[in-house]
Amino acid sequence: MKKVLRIVSTMAIVALFLTAILPAIAAPTEPATLGTLFYNGEIVNTVVTPGQLPKGGNDPFFRVTNGFDGQLGIAGVAPGDPGYNGGAWAVHDVTWIKRPGRPILLKSKADVIRAKNAGFVSVTRNEDADFRCPILPGKPLNNGNNGNNTH
Repeated sequence: MKKVLRIVSTMAIVALFLTAILPAIAAPTEPATLGTLFYNGEIVNTVVTPGQLPKGGNDPFFRVTNGFDGQLGIAGVAPGDPGYNGGAWAVHDVTWIKRPGRPILLKSKADVIRAKNAGFVSVTRNEDADFRCPILPGKPLNNGNNGNNTH
């Protein structure tokens, strides 16, 4: 009888454990989608995944929080660059603090640095916003999203 009770107790503990852990390890319910980013003045394709990567980014990514129409996220590195980690993005929020006389799209890491040095933008590291979004090789696809699936 003690053996049966021990087995039932163990099964109950395992069931409770699985009930608690399975939702956390279940596959994401949202599918990956295509997106676009700026990299060195060009538009590149990405795979936008539904999961975040808090405090896990290595590749510099610049997210313009109050940009002009047409502004996309900006990749600081891409495939083939030394140190590219597959789009494990370390997010830096870029905020316009002094707007220039005409709309300017920031399209590269160098653009962000120039705007910061000129006092037009602030740049703040946002570790909680890190995410994974690999850049795809080749020319940008016309995926019909007009850059809406970007970070």
